[in-house]
Amino acid sequence: MTAEAGPTLSIVIPVFNEEENIPLLAEEIRRALDPQEVAYEVVAVDDGSTDGTWARLESVRAQDPRWILVGLRRNFGQTAAMSAGFDHARGDVIVTLDGDLQNDPADIPRLLALAKDHDVVSGWRKERQDPFLSRRLPSMLANWLISRVTGVRLHDYGCTLKAYRREVVEHLHLYGEMHRFIPAIASWMGISLAEVETHHRPRRFGRSKYGITRTLRVILDLITVKFLLSFATKPIQVFGLLGLFAAGVGIAIGGYLTALKLAFGAQIGGRPLLFLGILLILVGVQFLVMGLLGEMLVRVYHESQRKPIYMVKRVLGHPDREA
Repeated sequence: MTAEAGPTLSIVIPVFNEEENIPLLAEEIRRALDPQEVAYEVVAVDDGSTDGTWARLESVRAQDPRWILVGLRRNFGQTAAMSAGFDHARGDVIVTLDGDLQNDPADIPRLLALAKDHDVVSGWRKERQDPFLSRRLPSMLANWLISRVTGVRLHDYGCTLKAYRREVVEHLHLYGEMHRFIPAIASWMGISLAEVETHHRPRRFGRSKYGITRTLRVILDLITVKFLLSFATKPIQVFGLLGLFAAGVGIAIGGYLTALKLAFGAQIGGRPLLFLGILLILVGVQFLVMGLLGEMLVRVYHESQRKPIYMVKRVLGHPDREA
């Protein structure tokens, strides 16, 4: 690999307190990729480890300069670490990999073969080596829910082992727990997506950083992703519809009570239904105002920062933009 040419492949590995796994992982990556004769680099992001992870990473880099080390000031979380890895990766294809040895680097060549014809290749831990009740069952439910809500159907959203074309990740801005939603978030670009079965191994050293509480954060981020995919550039369509519905119901209730008052002389002043109607009208107006404010924010955001609302795959016949 020459410095001028740059790597074809970047392997991004977020790590947190994985000192025992680092040397073994480095050796497995070498065994998996060196025979492939592919120019690659490894971008290891230390997410604020408190053990000897950084020292082990420095030792690996001293033996293999293809390793690029990024140390974060504190533990920001896997999404932030992965985003930092994307920012420092130079390859045309970027593969993400866990640092706990549960993903098998020997699967990377299979992902690369599919990445020649697909924008995103996602690993599927079909024979997952994790406890059923605490890990596999919540994951199965989360995968089903994410697939149904986003419309991007994958068996295993939580598998870190994925391959991305550079043009996919360079337009992503990740936060929260959204690293697992990258295929869904990128779907607005019109990506081609493939899924491949990968090996999954029991954890040998350290302990898992995941817990059941993570599922709740995933659900909240899923709501955000759904909104971004469907209404990020047209918030009036969600808030406006809610506002029209609430105000319509409130007006209908008001009309009904007015008819009772005029036709039958009924006393409506103390009825809870009257207060409900007034409340729904006010809520409806608030939703409409929120939608209009959202439209103004979207316009300012896209126009001031020149954010794209579309992605071009190829151009033919244009003298300046043909690719």
